[in-house]
Amino acid sequence: MRQSNNKKSRDVTAFLYERLSRDDNLEGESYSIGNQKKLLTKVAKEKGYTNLVHFLDDGISGVTMDRPGFVEMIQQLEQGRAAAVFVKDLSRLGRNYIEVGRLTEEFFPEHDIRLVAVSDNIDTAEGENELAPIRNLFNE
Repeated sequence: MRQSNNKKSRDVTAFLYERLSRDDNLEGESYSIGNQKKLLTKVAKEKGYTNLVHFLDDGISGVTMDRPGFVEMIQQLEQGRAAAVFVKDLSRLGRNYIEVGRLTEEFFPEHDIRLVAVSDNIDTAEGENELAPIRNLFNE
């Protein structure tokens, strides 16, 4: 019984990851943590997720994958606590082409995690996006 409750809870749980580096501040208000939270919450709810958990890193570059909020999110994903990850765009996950590629091509599929990158029109539940690796390369 406990296992089915955990599975049911996982199915309605989405992790929303927001990141803003000092460099992003130059790009304007649309990248703010508050705006990312609003956007991701709206989209996750529209896609049927009712348990939303926010992870964030404010003022930390995406070049490093050693960000406290990001690391905590990955640890919880490894424990099977969510069915989906929502980000504003792929660059929020990181700006390291190899590491983000490993996440999108290996980690998320191996852990049966749906990835939604809103601004990049990526939703792995709707099939593969052939432009994702190219966007990832430009983000680096």
